Order: sequence, then C-alpha cells, then structure tokens
Amino acid sequence: MLFNLPNILTLCNLISGCMATGAAFHGHFTWALVMILCGAAFDFLDGMVARALNISGPIGKELDSLADIVTFGVAPSAMIFQLFGMVVYPEWMQPLAPYLPYTAFLVAAFSALRLAKFNTDARQTSSFIGLPTPANALFWASLIVGQGAFLASPRFNAMWLFLFMLMFCFFLIAEVPLFALKFKTLGWEENRVKYAFLAVALVILFLGYHWLGVSVIAAVILWYILWAIIVWKVK
Repeated sequence: MLFNLPNILTLCNLISGCMATGAAFHGHFTWALVMILCGAAFDFLDGMVARALNISGPIGKELDSLADIVTFGVAPSAMIFQLFGMVVYPEWMQPLAPYLPYTAFLVAAFSALRLAKFNTDARQTSSFIGLPTPANALFWASLIVGQGAFLASPRFNAMWLFLFMLMFCFFLIAEVPLFALKFKTLGWEENRVKYAFLAVALVILFLGYHWLGVSVIAAVILWYILWAIIVWKVK
C-alpha cells in the first residue's frame, strides 16, 4: 500500500478531473472549479510523496500525464464548451453557433501535446517551456466562475472567446520558459524572480478579490505569464 500511495493520489487526481468534467457538462461551474483545485492538490501531493518515499517508475509518470489530461485538459474544455452555449453570437457568426462549441476541445488536444512535450523535453526538469496545464485549467475555471456574467454578455462575444481560447492554446506549447515555484534553497539571489512574483501575487490576491472574486486566480496566472515573459526577455 505504501509503495502504491503516489499512484493512489494520482488516481484521486483523475477522479477529480472526471467529476469536474461531469459538473461542467451540467453547468455546475463552481463545483467543477472545486474539483479542478482538488485535482491540482492531488497532483502536487503525488510527486511530493513519491520523492519523500524515494519511489519512482515509468507507470507513475505515464499515469500522472493521463490524469492531468483529464483534470487539466478535458475538464476546462467542458467548461468552455458550455460557455460557448451561453455567449452572444454576432449576426455574422450565427451559422457557426451549433458548431463553434466543439472547438473548446482544442484545449484538451493542446494540453495533451504540452504534456507529451514535457515528458520528453530534458530542458523541463527544473522549469517549464510553455504554460503548465494546471495553470491553464485554473485560469479558465476561475475566470468562468467569477466573470461568467461578463463572458456571456454582449461586451464579450463568441468571437472574442474563440480568439482568447486560441491564444491560451498557443501558450501551452509556446517556446517560452516559465519558472517553476520550486525552492532548493531559500536564498534571495537564486530565488529573487520567484520572490518577486509571489510578492506581487499576494498583493493581487488581497486587493483584487474584492472586485474579481475567484477570478483573482486568473489574474494571478496572467501575472505569472507576464512576469515570466519579462524575465525571459531581460535575460
């Protein structure tokens, strides 16, 4: 049982993703967000437990990617699919209204591609190349829950939703280095980029929650992307 504990936690991640997908297809977006958050917690714990117990193997790595595709790929796709049925369609897009929701599953496809690249890319041992799938899933889930009324309003129509979704599909596979929030030491010099990100993220969380609600999570993820690009360009 102890040897299989990391895989059990990974399967809990997978089950959370299945529950999030089911909730999304029934329009229960808040519950879907909660399940994606649970999946992210299990995704963090399985790796931590595996390292603590010094347990590693090819099955665990493959299982982790399969679970992540469901929780951080299929589940947010299901939420966007439902959102496409709620948004306003300009008159010229009316003929596309029955079909455009299915483009939401591009998020699942690009998430799978991003995970496959992560598993085979030696550059991503201590950092990321492209937006991590958990960050992408939490961005969409928190944005839909917190700003769903705005996203479904005439000010944000189906065309903008489609373009916005394509932009994040690109972020998933973009050749842009993003730092990982892993600390080997607590020193300032080697962690100043992470400390700067966390300091501003805390300000966004505390000051932004009043106006944005749970969508403040999406704001933090946008800050993460922006700060990583700034650091990359400066370097």
